[in-house]
Amino acid sequence: MNTWVLSATARRPSLRGGQSDVIGLIVSDLSKPFYAELTAGLTDALESVGKMVFLTQGGRRGEKMLQRFETLVSQGVDGVIIAGAIDQGGELRDRAAEVGMPLVFASRASYLEDIDLIRPDNMQAAQMVTEHLIRHGHQRIAWLGGQSSSLTRAERVGGYCATLLKYGLPFHSEWVVECESSQKLAAEAMAALLRQNPTITAVLCYNSVIATGAWFGLMRAGRQSGEDGVESYFEQRIALAAFAEVPEAALDDVPLTWVTTPAREMGKSLAGCILRRLEKGPESAHNQIMPPRLVTRK
Repeated sequence: MNTWVLSATARRPSLRGGQSDVIGLIVSDLSKPFYAELTAGLTDALESVGKMVFLTQGGRRGEKMLQRFETLVSQGVDGVIIAGAIDQGGELRDRAAEVGMPLVFASRASYLEDIDLIRPDNMQAAQMVTEHLIRHGHQRIAWLGGQSSSLTRAERVGGYCATLLKYGLPFHSEWVVECESSQKLAAEAMAALLRQNPTITAVLCYNSVIATGAWFGLMRAGRQSGEDGVESYFEQRIALAAFAEVPEAALDDVPLTWVTTPAREMGKSLAGCILRRLEKGPESAHNQIMPPRLVTRK
């Protein structure tokens, strides 16, 4: 993946037929696998048509998004993509319209509607994996991980709860446990969850870090992970499932079920969206939701 700093010539698009052939990308946090994969897919797609990517970070909470946007505008990029932390989405949208800058958003979750946006379907992903567990005999399914302030978590928990209600299964607030993305904390939280609720047969984890920690927690508690609900009851086995934001080939070989978000494909879709904006100019907002995929490991 290449990132670029524009030359003085590239910053003067009027001297180059009105285009710099450079797209600005502001990522909230490249250390997160989701955004790293998205950036890779976007860069590959744009480079295949002769475009370059000017990459910068806007801060984990998006605190530098507006500042970075102004920098990209001053550098003369053809368009800007905002990936993550779009709490300032309204301000960015208005500023982009003011300066005539094509703007597309990518986010793991969003409450904005009147913008060009590509994002995963968090609720469908949660519904899909919860239903998978139910069909394998599980009726006591808990949730582990994420922070209550996260919109992504809220959407996923919403899908999980809706599926339990759909099948007439019990929902207990004490079965929904917050936990930071730490294997150590997840292992401790998993052990505590099972001590307090020994009848639980399956746990849905917020991400791969939480899932790995939960698996270690099972091992320390003398439990094993397994998918079949009836067998797990008699053999003290717990089924684990988790959301993942890396390609299927990169998933850990931990015996659990994954529901993946196609981040790299999202990056390719973002490339198509910004290129359409450059070609056609202003038009009605385009909102694309990427479907999840279920991957089983036994």
